[in-house]
This record gives sequence, C-alpha cells and structure tokens, in this order.
Amino acid sequence: MDILLVVSAFNSLSQRVYAELSDQGHHVDVVLASHGADAVRAAVREVRPELIVAPMLKSALPEDVWQEHTCLIVHPGPPGDRGPSSLDWAIAEETPEWGVTVLQAEAAMDAGDIWADGSFRVPPAGKSDVYRNELSDAAAGAVLLAVGRFADGSFKPRPQSDPGIRVVWRDFFRQEQRRIDWENDSTQTVLRKLRGADSQPGVLDELCGREVFLHGGHPEDRLRGRPGELLATRSGALCRATLDGAVWIPELRPRKSSGDPAPFRRPAASVLASFPAPPGSGPGMPGSNDRPYWLPEIAAPLELPPNRTTWADIRYRQRDGIGFLSFSFPGGAMSTNHCRRLLAAYRYALTRSTSVLVLGGARDFFSNGIHLNVIEASSDPAGESWSNLTAMNDLVEAVLRTTDRLVVAALGGNAAAGGVMLALAADEVWCRSGIVLNPHYRHMGLYGSEFWTYSLPRRVGAETAERLTSEALPVSAATAARTGLVDRLVPVPPQEFAAEVERLAADVAGDPDIARRITAKATARHADELQRPLAEYRRTELARMRAIFFDPQAPYHALRSAFVRKVPSGSARPLATEGAR
Repeated sequence: MDILLVVSAFNSLSQRVYAELSDQGHHVDVVLASHGADAVRAAVREVRPELIVAPMLKSALPEDVWQEHTCLIVHPGPPGDRGPSSLDWAIAEETPEWGVTVLQAEAAMDAGDIWADGSFRVPPAGKSDVYRNELSDAAAGAVLLAVGRFADGSFKPRPQSDPGIRVVWRDFFRQEQRRIDWENDSTQTVLRKLRGADSQPGVLDELCGREVFLHGGHPEDRLRGRPGELLATRSGALCRATLDGAVWIPELRPRKSSGDPAPFRRPAASVLASFPAPPGSGPGMPGSNDRPYWLPEIAAPLELPPNRTTWADIRYRQRDGIGFLSFSFPGGAMSTNHCRRLLAAYRYALTRSTSVLVLGGARDFFSNGIHLNVIEASSDPAGESWSNLTAMNDLVEAVLRTTDRLVVAALGGNAAAGGVMLALAADEVWCRSGIVLNPHYRHMGLYGSEFWTYSLPRRVGAETAERLTSEALPVSAATAARTGLVDRLVPVPPQEFAAEVERLAADVAGDPDIARRITAKATARHADELQRPLAEYRRTELARMRAIFFDPQAPYHALRSAFVRKVPSGSARPLATEGAR
C-alpha cells in the first residue's frame, strides 16, 4: 500500500514504524505536521495515500484530511485513555502495566474507533527510555496489526462506547505536578518525578538563583547532606541531597526566558559552572569551565562493587573470561569527554585476561555519535566539533586495532551516525530486534568519519554502503541483519537484553574454535592494513570533515543549531531523521 506518515517529529517511534512498514513492502512517505496543515494537505494530494498513519502527533490533523481518508493515530495509552500526557501519568502513578492504542482520527481527541492495541509492563526507567523501548515494541506491533486489518478490508474497528472500555480523560501533566519538594520528598519520590520528565519537558527547579530544568535521575547510596544541597559532581552530573539520601542528575537545561545563550540540555556540571558561585565559595579555580569549582569531583570506580547503588555512565565487569564494558550517555550523544573516558576504560579492559569483550549491552541508546548540544554551547563550535570527532575516531580505531580477543558490540537500543560506526568496528554486532539504526550523516550536512569508509563497505558491500549513506533512511533491525550490517538479532524484551547478551557471550567464549577465530581476525586485520592502512582512511575522512567544520558557510552549522534548539528547518515535506535523541 501507499502509506503516508504524518508526524510532529521523525522521532524514534516514527522511524521504527517507517522502517517496519517498509520492510513489509509498503511504500511509505513522511510529512512533518510541524510545517503546518497546508503542508499536510499538499502531501496528501501528492502521495494520494491509501492509508494515513500518525505514530507521533502533537497537533490535530486537518478535518478535511481525516474526513476524506482513513487516518490511524497512535495513542500512548490503553483503550479508553485520553489526553496529551498519558505516559507521564502512568509513570507518576507508578502504574505496573500500560498500553498503546491505534485509533481512527475524528473530531474529539483520542475518541476514535480502535483498530488495534497492545500492552507492556512499565519498568523502573525514565519516560523516554520506556517510550523508545517497551512502548515502541507495543506500538509497532499494534500499527502492523492495524495496517494488516485495514488491508484485509473485513475488520470492523471497535467503538470506544463498548461496555468493556472505560474512558478516562487525563489532563496535561503540568510543572506544578512535577515540582520537587526537596525538604519533604523522599529519594524514591524525587526519582519518580525526575524519571517522568527525563527527556522532555524536564523538572523546573532553581539552582544558584537560576531557573533550570532537571533531566534524568539516579540514586546515590553514600553521599548525604541537607535536603536540596548540591554535594558533588561526577563525569558531568550533579549529586543533590534529598530528605533521606541523594540523587544524581546528569543534565540541566536553562530556561529560555533566563537569557542563557544555550537554553538546551547538556551536562549538568557544565551548565552550573556558567552560573555565579554561591556566596562564600571563594575565587574561581583554573580549568573550572566544565564543572563548578566549588563542588568536589567524586569519581566512581570503573568496577563497581555489587553492593553499590550509585550512578556511573561507564562500567566494567568480568565473568568467566568475558569482559563487559557498558556505557550509557543521555540521548546517546558522546562528547569529547565521554569519548576520552570510554577510550580509557576500553584500554583498561584490554589489560584484563579475556577472550571476549562485550562493548555496550545496556538497554536504550547505544550511541548517536558526537554531542551536538555540547558543540553548540561551546565558544568555538568548529574547534569543539573537531575535538569531539577526533576523540570519537580514537575510540573507534582502538576497537578496530584490537586483535587479541573477539569484540562484540551489543546494541540494546538505537544507534545513529558515528554510533553505528563504533558498533561496526567490533567483530560481531548483536542488536535487540526492536531497535532502529541510522548509518548515515547526511541530515547534519556531514560527510562522515569514524572509519565508515572502511567498516561499512566491508560489511554490506560498496553498493549498499553508498545507498545507506545517500538515501539516509532509518533501517530496522531485521533489515540490518539481512544486509549484513548486524550479525545477530536478539529477540527479547528490553529488560532481558543484558542477561541474554551475557548468555550468548558465554557461548562464544566457550566455543572450542575461539582461538582459531582470534588468530584469523588478526590475520585479516594485517591483510587489510597492507591493502590500505587505517591511517589513510582516517586521514581522508577527517580532511573532508575538517573542511566542513571550519567553513562558517557550511550547512552543518545551521543544521546543528536548528536541531539542538528545536527550530524547524528544511522543506515543506521532508523525509528527515531528527537523530531520535
């Protein structure tokens, strides 16, 4: 069928629906509803779709469109649930099970007949994590079922007036309901509020006399202080005391009305470093641009003891001759600092006696490449772009040059751009069956780096590599496996991914043939080096990227700024990923 997706943003769920419908042989086009009702009408006239699907829509479809065409809306709540903040309410009320509904558009919001629905268990995770994983799994399955029913022609959608459906209207979840009472809220209450707004909209609060939004929250087991007191920094995050403990907050976003030139999410410590120090903090110290000098930096050990409950974005553990180097960065974005710390951890892992090293393995994002928000906030975006990219290249090159053990990249969540190329540097790529890959750089106006001109063609062939990077479309896990981009699909729910990866890694490590495989890997790397050294791939790619970074007129700068600041850009009907960050 010819299907038109109408979306407010081509986000992770929209990309997944696009990729999975395409896998089923449908011809799928996309229009951004954020470009206005006339853009949607124009797309409908041009495509003449048999069906319209809206996986993520913040505004109403034009009445003439849904009256003349069957339009299926994905609502992030179970049948009968209505309102604009469904998942927010589910997390705030600690609902153990939630759902998604595919319903037909009509005049009343979320009131249309039901074509399909699905349910899922709500894990103790952030809202955006749940949205990209459990909810995305349920939504994709429900959309495919609804589309199949529509194509069949005999299915009659279920009206919400049916006796078995309880209609519940949930109003917009406001900042007043998210606000943290630091003097009286327990750690668990604070965490629930933070996780319910981790990506958007954040929790409005005040630090050092400035209004900011807090993004993300993780428990801390040892540090203590007066409720609301800032206690320490760690790898860009802030630790803040609660009534009965403390929490780590990875990111802050200055309020737009504050006049801050960078009113977007970025590492919390760097945002706080730009604020005036509290009275009595003393004079500033050298090198305090990335964190407030008046707070101690308290590192966490790379190998955390099993009895610790604290936040660390990079961890290493070892079991039965297998090393597990896991990492989790907000939005999958990797700054210069992230890359350098992960490289140091990788080098540490290489000093350990293992035959298999698993890179990744956590649920949610694997990596989306360089950190555009940090770059945009820099006083020298071109220079920071270059530093970030070279640090990313150093990490990828270290993986490519590892010849004394097998390296497995385990993707529990989506990956894009340089993050995909980091995965492809490994010997094997395993990914959860529900993820989406974007193995390209084009939508940010970039040529690309991270040795993609070596890694991508050697896996999928030159022709497919050219198509993937030039078409710049999202790829489903199933298609990635068919093309050779991925070696193994792991068909498990998000919560079970880490355990299943550990089991599969044990099988690889226990294979009697592993010594031969490691030897063959080293031989192949040597042969490839003789044919064309990695240094030459790196030099060629980086020359192209440097020319872009340091050209003030290059489209990259405007595209980056628009993406970070969430300013609409592009044509009236683009098919363009927004990075799903």
